[in-house]
Amino acid sequence: MRAAIIHEHGGPGSITVENNFPDPIPDPEDVIVKVGSTSLNYHDIFTRRGMPGIKVPMPCVMGLDFAGEIVALGSDVKNWRIGQRVLCDPVDRVGGGGLIGEMWHGGLAELCKVPSHHLVALPDRVSFEQASCLPVAYGTAYRMMYTIGNIKRGDRVLILGASGGVGTCAVRLAKMRGCEVIACASSQQKLDKLINLGADFGINYTEEKFHKWVFEKYGKPHRRRWEKGVHVVVNFTGGETWVPGLKCLQRGGKVLTCGATAGFDPAEDLRYIWSYELRVLGANGWMRDELESLISMIEIGEFDPIIDKAFPLEKVNEAFRLVEEREVFGKVIVKPGLGREDE
Repeated sequence: MRAAIIHEHGGPGSITVENNFPDPIPDPEDVIVKVGSTSLNYHDIFTRRGMPGIKVPMPCVMGLDFAGEIVALGSDVKNWRIGQRVLCDPVDRVGGGGLIGEMWHGGLAELCKVPSHHLVALPDRVSFEQASCLPVAYGTAYRMMYTIGNIKRGDRVLILGASGGVGTCAVRLAKMRGCEVIACASSQQKLDKLINLGADFGINYTEEKFHKWVFEKYGKPHRRRWEKGVHVVVNFTGGETWVPGLKCLQRGGKVLTCGATAGFDPAEDLRYIWSYELRVLGANGWMRDELESLISMIEIGEFDPIIDKAFPLEKVNEAFRLVEEREVFGKVIVKPGLGREDE
């Protein structure tokens, strides 16, 4: 089969596409999935680069998030059938065996071996492309915004990194709850798309300080009052945005975070946390029922993932480049069968 492979950790352009990588063979509890679509996440970039303390088996086929069709069953698989459409939940919730796409071969290949407990059934009305966007970015955003953050109608929600996969989902989820959304991005083009997506306001953080924009729009928060500033800051970037994000919050406000793409050890100012009674709430991944909720939302037409571009497997390095250089709006997907349907 064709597969996108890393044989060692490396930088941009270090992924190779091999045409004769061994086909997977199912163990008794496994299925073989013909991959229809795989979406890229920043976690895949971390895997390609290498992460301290995490030893990734080599060679590695990355791709945590993918959907496709079952084409073979292990001898002990009872509740799934050949031809069934499925999404892979990459987290091992049974044996603690690590992530598919990191510790086990993932979806950047024509075929993938998947232990059957990783599978989530897909309705016919949910495409492989839509489903492949869900676990890492959309599942995390759902848990952060709804399960952990409990955002509610009338909240003023400022979202940093709003143009990526997690960010665009956070914008959509906040609007579905009746929030007023302030989206932050690095270009006017991205901001225009975010406004079209439903954001009420957009801030180009390369041209103005977002916390000062909040002061001018809603008033500077006060330790003795509750009405000024925003109710929620969504900050999974970290780095230099951390303390300015705290400054935006009214007394009793909350920071929601699920990552640190711009730096995990930012400067801190504890005075804002205790004097404004702020809550810092972390969200780590997703649960199976949250994925199922998102699938149901797509099935009934209530929600649709934002896909920027689709690439064939041969263009996997270019797809990674767009994500790494933040030149995307929403998700980038790789379709192993793209351009080969008639072969």
